[in-house]
Amino acid sequence: MDIQEIKQRFGIIGNAIELNRAIEVAIQVAPTDLSVLISGESGVGKESFPQIIHSFSHRKHAKFIAINCGAIPEGTIDSELFGHEKGSFTGALTDRKGYFEMVDGGTLFLDEIGELPVSTQVRLLRVLESGEFIRVGSSQVQKTNVRVIAATNVELTKAIRQGQFREDLYYRLNTVPIKIVPLRERRDDVLLLFRKFASDFAEKYKMPSIRLTEDAQQVMLNYRWPGNVRQLKNITEQISIIEISREIGATDLIHYLPSEHVETLPALYDKMLDEKTFSSEREILYKILFDMKKDMNDLKKLVHELMPDSQNSKIHDDNEQLIRKLYRESAENYSPGQPSYPTPVILKNTKHDNIQDTEEFVEESLSLEDKEIEMIRKSLDKHNGKRKLAANELGISERTLYRKIKEYNIE
Repeated sequence: MDIQEIKQRFGIIGNAIELNRAIEVAIQVAPTDLSVLISGESGVGKESFPQIIHSFSHRKHAKFIAINCGAIPEGTIDSELFGHEKGSFTGALTDRKGYFEMVDGGTLFLDEIGELPVSTQVRLLRVLESGEFIRVGSSQVQKTNVRVIAATNVELTKAIRQGQFREDLYYRLNTVPIKIVPLRERRDDVLLLFRKFASDFAEKYKMPSIRLTEDAQQVMLNYRWPGNVRQLKNITEQISIIEISREIGATDLIHYLPSEHVETLPALYDKMLDEKTFSSEREILYKILFDMKKDMNDLKKLVHELMPDSQNSKIHDDNEQLIRKLYRESAENYSPGQPSYPTPVILKNTKHDNIQDTEEFVEESLSLEDKEIEMIRKSLDKHNGKRKLAANELGISERTLYRKIKEYNIE
């Protein structure tokens, strides 16, 4: 079976060289029992490759199960993967087989492998090296013959340096690496994907297919697609349903594309994000503050030249109080997902010798870790320590919140 037939069978669209190479590697490694680590940004279509590997392996008639490690709570993931004995914990009313026991002889796809707790990583490493595991609450060693394919959208090498992922497990999983490139590196495939999705949604919703004008096609090609193929598919579906005209111009298309020029710095962040991004955003924030200070000094100089000294002094005091109020309200109204600006503290010069020296900006620490701890504490206080409500407000999973609390030793 050639690559085009495989693409058609598994719904893979595109002709990029990197995409074809990834498919070739998947086919070549399929007949073996080697572990495979599939990496790539969220939304690039990593889930298709474990199915290709399983379908062309000698295990193709056995079970194939895909598990999202990030969707399973930390307290139950060992039970889900390795099973448990009756009475081993509260709620364990019967014995239960884990996925490694259920899929014996088949293939197990572990998506978002970087979300596994360190304790579970130790258990997984043992299975990969010896094929042995122990149910939760049991002392009996069991054997299994499972091929593991893992996927991640984060850089595991960074997670290793930060102590969040075991180095030995990484090298055990990464026996055969497959890298799926982002959509912005497959620009020739963008219009091809759009036409396929537009045709599918036209058939699904019983309506004519949408098409792009030349200027709209250029917008499509120039956009970076941070959400990759998944984002393109969602936007195509939105346009197919909402737009009355079946011909979409650039002006119409732009309304559906999130702006790339407005970058926000989240209060709660993933430590594995590129540090260069944070560095550039800090520089932007510094520049904003310095520009604000310069504009205020220019304004005060103009007022000083136009007004008598007595009125000038009163206006300066009023302006200073107003600035204090604005920054205080900005800090109080801060919420997750909004830009995180450092709050200047205005110090008054009691001598009043020179109006140019009557204030000094002392910038608050820009440590994102401190901001994250502060927001977690505020949310927990607001919800009286209820982690589920706090996690919902912060926009993260309860499991991630638990890990952050433990990592920062938040009481």
